[in-house]
Amino acid sequence: MTLLHAAPAAGFDEPFALMAACHERMARTLDLLERLGAHVATHGGDAQARDAARDVLRYFTIAAPLHHEDEELHVFSRLREHGNGELADRLLADHREMKARWAAIVPDLEAILDGPMPDDKLATARERWRAFATLYRRHLDAEDHDAYPAARAATPDPEQRVMGEEMAGRRRG
Repeated sequence: MTLLHAAPAAGFDEPFALMAACHERMARTLDLLERLGAHVATHGGDAQARDAARDVLRYFTIAAPLHHEDEELHVFSRLREHGNGELADRLLADHREMKARWAAIVPDLEAILDGPMPDDKLATARERWRAFATLYRRHLDAEDHDAYPAARAATPDPEQRVMGEEMAGRRRG
């Protein structure tokens, strides 16, 4: 399995670079989710499977919602202010769909933590995981290539500093 929690290459003083680094982490975690399905099909719910399930659960339950909140507060609003409301609306709809799909995946991963998953349930779970990963990857691509460049260009450096401070504050609680 892979290391999921490497330190991002950027900090809150560079909020767009930090969000891009989060996307790299999300992509690695999506890859881990899909590899988990193959691993469980071959090796069952062994210790590696449980560790991977735990890592995926932690990431998409804790870090991803904070990241989405950052985007909804700082990126999507900036897109709307500068004539890209349709893109912001589509990305927000993706967030809602990803949240709903994630809710259906949580019991799958919890089942792996609890013991072996029957083959018939694993096949259905893996299809859910693939659909989730496909949606997420498409979403990340749209943010990386369309949303972030547009929002960054529309956000002066002093506002980016405030944005980073607000993002850090939400994580401190």
